[in-house]
Amino acid sequence: MRQRGLGLIIVALMLGMLLAALDQTIVSTALPTIVSDLGGLEQLSWVVTGYMLASTVSTPLWGKLGDQFGRKRLFIAAIVIFLIGSALCGLSQSMGQLIAFRSLQGLGGGGLMVLAQAIVGDVVSARDRGKYQGWFGGVFAVSSVIGPLLGGLFVDHLSWHWVFYINLPLGAIALVVIVAVLPGDDTRTTHKIDYAGVVLLGAATSCLVLIATWGGTIYAWNSPVIIGLAVAALVLLVAWGLVERRAAEPVMPLGLFKLRAFSMTSIVGFVVGFGMFGALTYLPLYLQTVHGVSATLSGVHLLPMMAGMLLMSIVSGQIISRTGRYRFLPIAGTGIATVGMGLLSTLTEHSSLFIMGVYLLVLGIGLGMTMQVLVIVVQNAVEFKDLGVATSGATFFRSIGGSFGVATLGSVFASTLNDDLARLLATTKLPAGFDPATVQQDPTAIQKLPPQLAADFLHIYAGSIATVFRVGTPVLFVAFLLSWFIPEQRLRETTKASDLGEGLGATSAERSSLAEVERGLVRLANADLRRGYYDRLGALAGLDGIPPQGVWVIARLGGEGWVQADDLAERAEISREEGRAYVDQLIEAGLVQRSPDGESLRLTPVGDAAAQALLRHSRDGLQKLVADWGPCPELEQLLDKLTPELLGAHADRPD
Repeated sequence: MRQRGLGLIIVALMLGMLLAALDQTIVSTALPTIVSDLGGLEQLSWVVTGYMLASTVSTPLWGKLGDQFGRKRLFIAAIVIFLIGSALCGLSQSMGQLIAFRSLQGLGGGGLMVLAQAIVGDVVSARDRGKYQGWFGGVFAVSSVIGPLLGGLFVDHLSWHWVFYINLPLGAIALVVIVAVLPGDDTRTTHKIDYAGVVLLGAATSCLVLIATWGGTIYAWNSPVIIGLAVAALVLLVAWGLVERRAAEPVMPLGLFKLRAFSMTSIVGFVVGFGMFGALTYLPLYLQTVHGVSATLSGVHLLPMMAGMLLMSIVSGQIISRTGRYRFLPIAGTGIATVGMGLLSTLTEHSSLFIMGVYLLVLGIGLGMTMQVLVIVVQNAVEFKDLGVATSGATFFRSIGGSFGVATLGSVFASTLNDDLARLLATTKLPAGFDPATVQQDPTAIQKLPPQLAADFLHIYAGSIATVFRVGTPVLFVAFLLSWFIPEQRLRETTKASDLGEGLGATSAERSSLAEVERGLVRLANADLRRGYYDRLGALAGLDGIPPQGVWVIARLGGEGWVQADDLAERAEISREEGRAYVDQLIEAGLVQRSPDGESLRLTPVGDAAAQALLRHSRDGLQKLVADWGPCPELEQLLDKLTPELLGAHADRPD
């Protein structure tokens, strides 16, 4: 593809992924304002939960449908669904409408994140893919940090509707570029899609989340509704298990749960999502209601948590790649996160914002030490055939944990708030004409009450939110205890190529096992190419006295016939004059010949033999990186494909 067209496609893909990732966090700081406008404080959690559930459960379908019917048309469909959902969210007139449209938006958002990463593999050569993978991982990191801040800015300077409307122009740009520039994908992979498994798992999960939301608040725990939901969830889970046993390509093979590494990391991941999204959802309410800060500043005050997560995700990835040890990280991480959640449970209406920031930093550090490692543990524990589905399973449980966290903690918050408000109203004389329901529907109304009454209400709100964290603390402590049961095994080489996006993103791209290994190989090769690779490869091939620049030229000309000198110089990002000395040396050594007009180059028979030696040694190097997966014909074919793509075609001039 032409470089300009490729650049436009990459920008459009990153933009689509950014929008989908942002919508997981951007709403949090807008929620208090949304509640004050639409009412429905008890339904607040579902604005977040609806999006997360829809995007998580639909992920397997988007990935396999893209393989089967073409990723371009599926990506276009995902953008259209996401934009329709965004527009309807902005137009919502009630909390029920907003929740329904957020679910529609989440359905499209899941497709954006899955397909954007898959399309990169279609349009970018293996030699450049490692660089772009890093960029896409950065999208998740950026979205997790700036999401709450952007939500606050839109609320303060425009309106909460713009949290959703901003998606429309940006999504439209991505849509136009994809339609106009992205080539069609003619390759198709036939799947036996597990529709029944997806539907049953999604329905069972929704029933369980509804129980967590309604139980003890809207309905008593022994009410027919809650009992009916519990029975429905049990029946759906049993049916899902039966379907998965017979499915040709199950959405989640039940055999994975027999592996201690998978079962333990799934539970720990569930709890990590529980804590992360629970804190993100209810802290802005505490800040805006109790401390009276603006929506923008409430986003700023969340930055310590997000910065701690991002920093420790990067650091933990570096530690693992250098030492090959990982088990101590989730143990320490969940322990630190438990301490952070416990500290947050001590917040009152008199707590300083600086102290709260320190507590959030502690929580973020703990979560960051844990999130990325859990994916690595799972990838390292399973066999090659289960690698793809196990990776998506690990992030699936974290996403579902986030949904449960928001729903359960929302139920705790609403129940505690209602009980405490009832006691206050029963013993307090209220101003004439004051409606207590106003405070429940619009927490910002507290600021307009007489000082003593306002202080009483603020104390209740602060206590209700502190209760949320008191409930979350023992839940995280359970994760700390379970993390001790995560086994440690020798780390596979491709697993060391950690992906920041998988660590911070709530939804995993639905990749095959082969694609997962290829992803790791490309990242490792990309890093190796920047560390004296051509020097080492030239020595192995017997090209003594040939500098790395010359080795690069031989590798680039291998199997190419005549190559324009201008094209070669452009690829090396140097002028022809800068490269002439290296080419002249190769000509003198009998490895390269120049055309009579001096405009083209090609290898001599001796040079061709040297290029074949480079190819052979390069493949041997890649072979060592996948040897710990055991013998596999698919991996052998992958090496045959990747080696010539990676060798001699590095985007930067070789050192």
